[in-house]
Amino acid sequence: METLLQVQDLTKIFYPAGRSPLTAVDHVSFSLAAGETLGLVGASGCGKSTLARLITRLTEPTCGTVQLCGQDITAARGRRLRLAYRQMQMVFQSPRGSFDPRRTVGNSVGESLTNFGVPKAARRERVAALLTQCGLPAAYADRYPHELSGGECQRAAIARALAIQPRLLICDEATSSLDTTVQQQIMALLETLKQTHRLSLLFISHDLALVQSFCDRVLVMHEGKIVEEGAPDALIAAPRSVYTQRLVEAAL
Repeated sequence: METLLQVQDLTKIFYPAGRSPLTAVDHVSFSLAAGETLGLVGASGCGKSTLARLITRLTEPTCGTVQLCGQDITAARGRRLRLAYRQMQMVFQSPRGSFDPRRTVGNSVGESLTNFGVPKAARRERVAALLTQCGLPAAYADRYPHELSGGECQRAAIARALAIQPRLLICDEATSSLDTTVQQQIMALLETLKQTHRLSLLFISHDLALVQSFCDRVLVMHEGKIVEEGAPDALIAAPRSVYTQRLVEAAL
């Protein structure tokens, strides 16, 4: 099976002024196969979001490498980084916070299409189709983020992430701010879109039960390190690390 994402010894150390260095991500290595949904689970502050930002090049690593579709993107900039973003997009935790409140939803969803020179008419058609696929009326393209509910904003954010047809979608706590009913709807949408668009997903969450129900494989992160990995059911039934045991007990 094709390896879509390969992370090797990825590390991020922060150096706060007047304080001791903080290792947020500590020599993390893993791979993600094409078509796979890989869960990354751990408590708040364990380094999950920092790891996502390192993979997507929003934060510079201290050391280690990131390979996407066989290409080393660890130090990619300019055109090389734009090409990487054609293969990889991210959905953030805060639905409204990820949109510019001064721009319409349609302009935000179509931003990447604009950046890649897609003509206006084709762009509007593509945005309408994406909103519809994500369960929103095409007319929402003319609305502003504050006119949408949290769940609707997250649907629009997913539509925006899919605009340039990436192969990998990174969801960083993408459902944690939503109520249970809306959360289930978004998870069902992601599963449908995964099949329709042949996506691979890196699904980041603090919710072990959610990861178990959705992911093919799971990584457990604690204090910047991957402490355990495996199939969700097997890992939960017989956790090997003390930290994973605590997560399982807390989820029961």
